[in-house]
Amino acid sequence: MERKIVATDKAAQAVGPYSQAVVAGGFVFTAGQLGLDPQTGELVGADVAAETRQALTNLKNILEAAGSSLERVVKTTVFLTDLGNFGAMNGVYSEFFPSDPPARSTVQVGPLAKAALVEIEAVALL
Repeated sequence: MERKIVATDKAAQAVGPYSQAVVAGGFVFTAGQLGLDPQTGELVGADVAAETRQALTNLKNILEAAGSSLERVVKTTVFLTDLGNFGAMNGVYSEFFPSDPPARSTVQVGPLAKAALVEIEAVALL
């Protein structure tokens, strides 16, 4: 099976030895996205809502660079450093997936890179 690496400057650049996304087998697999501004590489805002909005915007831009879209997402995983932030994250998340949302898992984790509050990854159809 062939794979294609996806990269775009419309999302935060990888901060380690990984790709923003990989296309394989008719799917797009994204790396986890933090709420990083693509221009500065710094976290946006000071709360989970702002970080969620930017993380999902980064995912949208990566998926579009791969030839897919948020509408073609079949599964997401949301990593929160505090499940107490679930409501705020979920409110923003629902703006990006207003109908027929993908399957989703949400888990509480230890510290995230750059002291982020949320990280989101996705699998989408090509």
